[in-house]
Amino acid sequence: MYAVREGLQKFNIPHNFEIGSIIYQYAKWIREGTLPVNSDWNKDLKVKFTVQDPCQLVRKSFGDDVANELRYVVKSVVGEENFVEMQPNKSNNYCCGGGGGFLQATGYTEDRREYGKFKLQQILDTGAQYCITPCHNCHSQIHDLSDHFDAGYHTVHLWTLICLSMGMLGENEREYLGEDLKEVNL
Repeated sequence: MYAVREGLQKFNIPHNFEIGSIIYQYAKWIREGTLPVNSDWNKDLKVKFTVQDPCQLVRKSFGDDVANELRYVVKSVVGEENFVEMQPNKSNNYCCGGGGGFLQATGYTEDRREYGKFKLQQILDTGAQYCITPCHNCHSQIHDLSDHFDAGYHTVHLWTLICLSMGMLGENEREYLGEDLKEVNL
C-alpha cells in the first residue's frame, strides 16, 4: 500500500482511485455488521494483546486516524479489557527496527536486532502475551526479536485474530499462536 501510494505521488502518475488501508475497511465492516467479529472467545481466557503501529501505515501515511481505527478493530476482536497500550503509541510509537522490510531483505541481521531492542523492551513493558502486527514487515521483525532474545511473547497477524474471533481460522493457520490459543474456536 505504501509503495503504491508513494510511487503514484513521486512519479505523478494519473489515477482515478483512492489509496487506503484495509484497516479502514475492517473497521467499517465491523461497524456495519458485515464482518461479524466477536471477542467472547477471550472473556474467560483473558489473554492480553498489544498492537504495533507500523511506521509506513501510521507515521508516514494516515497518522493517528488509522491508529485509532486499528485499536477499534483490535478491541472488537480481543475485548477492550484485554488490550494493553504501548507507551508511546500511535504516531509516536517506536519503529520495530525492520526498516520497512529493507533490513530483513538485505542481511543486516545484527543491526536490525540492535535497532529492535527499543521495540522489544516496549512490548515487554506491556506485559502482553501477544503483539498484533498489521504489517508483514513488522511481523517478521517482532517475531524474530521474541525468538532471538527469548522474550516469550507471540507475534500474530491482525487477520489471524479476525478469523479466530469469527470461528473460521483453520487448524493449519495457527502457526504463530501459542498453546493457549491453538485450539480456540476450532
